[in-house]
Amino acid sequence: MQHDAKNPQEYLEMLEDDWRKEKLLEIRQMILDDEPTFEETIRYKMLNFGKDNKYVFALNAQKHYVSLYVGTIDKVENAHRLLEGYNCGKGCILVRKSINIKETGLEQFIYQTIDMWRAGQDTDCY
Repeated sequence: MQHDAKNPQEYLEMLEDDWRKEKLLEIRQMILDDEPTFEETIRYKMLNFGKDNKYVFALNAQKHYVSLYVGTIDKVENAHRLLEGYNCGKGCILVRKSINIKETGLEQFIYQTIDMWRAGQDTDCY
């Protein structure tokens, strides 16, 4: 779903109060907890997280899932093991209603991606 929000707060206010908003907020908090210096902005009609115009993650609520975008998933060590149970593309992780995020390796995947970014490794979303 496309959200014509001007800023992150407006984006969050536009979301329906359902499971997608709940999961998006959970993932958003994981990102911000691990890297509180990330700037949260709107780019391409979704939330983006990064610093100095270098974005590490994008996050969006779709009709049937929440999508988390990151450069190339395979760049993260053990990514497929950490993301077991998720439907993943080259750089997109689909979070469906049935997934209990706390019982998966998504948080570890996010932390490893942020550690790569801190080390200056390539983590571009686009």
